[in-house]
Order: sequence, then C-alpha cells, then structure tokens
Amino acid sequence: MDKIGIFCSASNDIDPMYYNMAKEIGQWIGKAKKTLVYGGANLGLMECLAHTVKDNGGNVIGVIPSILEEKGKVSTYIDQLILTKNLSERKDKIIENAEILIVLPGGIGTLDETFHLMAQLCLGYTQKKIIFYNEGGFFNKLLELMKEMKEKNFIRQPLNIYYKVACTLKELTTLL
Repeated sequence: MDKIGIFCSASNDIDPMYYNMAKEIGQWIGKAKKTLVYGGANLGLMECLAHTVKDNGGNVIGVIPSILEEKGKVSTYIDQLILTKNLSERKDKIIENAEILIVLPGGIGTLDETFHLMAQLCLGYTQKKIIFYNEGGFFNKLLELMKEMKEKNFIRQPLNIYYKVACTLKELTTLL
C-alpha cells in the first residue's frame, strides 16, 4: 500500500499521547516513502501527521473543503492539494485517493468519515479496508458497540469485512 488515508482529530486540545501516536505513524509513512492522504487541515493530529510525514521523506495529499481553505486552515506541508465543495465530497476524495484507511483517535468528523466508508463497504461501492488504530484502547467502547450491533443483527455481515484493529505500531505496519 503506497497511499495511506488517515481519518483523525483536528483538535489541538488533546492529550499529548495522541500526538506521539500520530508522530510514530507519520515517521513510518515518511521513512517508508509512502503517501499520506488526509483532511488537509493545519490542526490537531492532522497537522502533526502531515508535518511528520514530510520531515521523514514522505508525500502528503491534503483534501480540504473550500470553507476551511477560506478560513486559512490549510496545512503548509501538502504536496498535492485537492479542494472540495463540502465535507461529503472531501470524504469521497480521501477514499478515492487512498488504498487503505486508518482511523486514529478523533471526534464527530472522524466517526463521520469512518462510518461513511463502512456504509460504502456495506453496499459494495468500495472494497477499501479500514484499520482502527486502538493503541491505549481509545476505540474499545465503539468496537464493543459494533460487536453488540452485529450480535443483535443490526449489522448483517461479519465485522472483519469492514475493519481490522491494530493496537501497536508493529501490528499496524503488518496489516499495511
């Protein structure tokens, strides 16, 4: 996989451990000469990832809606900028340009992107896979909820059709 999409937080006010997680992944992507495909903003884990990937020799594709570009929220670490009309188009462009997608800790936007892709997988619009990076157990409750939804037949297909889970950088790079 050469183009790795990442969904993650744009919050600047999160625990430093999440930045350390993003830096480790960014270093790996950069040193492996891979391309990061992400939301393009100069905020939170997104900016941390882009900066770290660039510092370690990788490429960065940023996909950003025009409203954030107008507010000056575009990262300066982007090699290729893709502007979109809105968040829905942004999600589709990230998915289109990535070969696989990793979910790092994040909030509503990260979950929106993740479930958008899972719905596409469910309906057969894409075959691209998701990896939840669950270092420190950030996604435990969400993964438990999805397991319960599957057990109660609200999710029809096996969960491994939708995603894999990695809890360490070694597990993540092995899945990649």
